[in-house]
Amino acid sequence: MTDAAAGRGTGPLPAEGTAPAEGLPHVAPRLRDLRRRRRLTLEAAARRARLSPAHLSRLETGQRQPSLPMMLALARIYGTTVGDLLGELPPEREPVIRAGRREPAAADGWTYQQAGAPGRAMQALRVVVPYGAQGDMVRVHPGEEWLYVLEGRLRLSLGDFVQELAPGDSAHFDSLTPHRLAAATPDGAELLFVHTLLQSPELHPHV
Repeated sequence: MTDAAAGRGTGPLPAEGTAPAEGLPHVAPRLRDLRRRRRLTLEAAARRARLSPAHLSRLETGQRQPSLPMMLALARIYGTTVGDLLGELPPEREPVIRAGRREPAAADGWTYQQAGAPGRAMQALRVVVPYGAQGDMVRVHPGEEWLYVLEGRLRLSLGDFVQELAPGDSAHFDSLTPHRLAAATPDGAELLFVHTLLQSPELHPHV
């Protein structure tokens, strides 16, 4: 499927809305460039990300903002990191990340801030999940995820397992398990979030 035909694509999607993207000007051209480098059509890339070609086309032209789950999925498909999608500089030698050094970014209701060095295999973020946003978007991808709730309550779905996490609660899981994050309180939820591109060998022992 060609880029020009993307507008006719359909697929299972949460409500997309019509608001134009703001605040992430570098992401749209990076998404298109990375997809083309991988020699993927809009249709092929969208299918892997569980988006419609039309939605991916809007992300690539800056008409829509990618949420954090979308950026995580697309980064893995294109073999890169969220930091690279955001156009961040290569990893710095200084291991300490000072408070207030990096401005938070907002996309599709989610607010997040890099809490680690960009370009690493382990990516750390501080995330604010708004109430009612992306609550029905299920993700499946290689790697592990760890999260720690700072404020509010978070609803975590792992396959058929559903739990509400309160401040101080944490979760660590294999992200090949279908999973979903949603704020369980009207004020949203804030959490520390770490994800890697590899699974623990303990979960997949050699035989």
